[in-house]
Amino acid sequence: MSEICSTCGLPKELCVCETIAKENQLIEVTSERRKFGKQYTVVTGIDTKEIDMDQLVKKLKNKLACGGTAKGGKIELQGQHMQKVKAVLIEVGFAPETIVVKECQKKGPPRR
Repeated sequence: MSEICSTCGLPKELCVCETIAKENQLIEVTSERRKFGKQYTVVTGIDTKEIDMDQLVKKLKNKLACGGTAKGGKIELQGQHMQKVKAVLIEVGFAPETIVVKECQKKGPPRR
């Protein structure tokens, strides 16, 4: 006998909790310039309790051919991939209207 999801009441194989969670989040994609002028794309606003961050980071890194990590509820990707990240998140199942792409934020020293 299969297990029943405590949230939606369906069997674990048919659980729709992650799909519902993807539609209800406000995701923010920004770009930062850090130490030595390196660009990073930062994705925030993803609920770590509902979404498997490790799988999402792995998928983003493979699709964008870059390095990255998940720290403290944020996904940090090396390079400037703001529009590409939005396309991959939509492909994974997040709603396009919940993804906000913001302009570059400078954090480190200016590049010369």
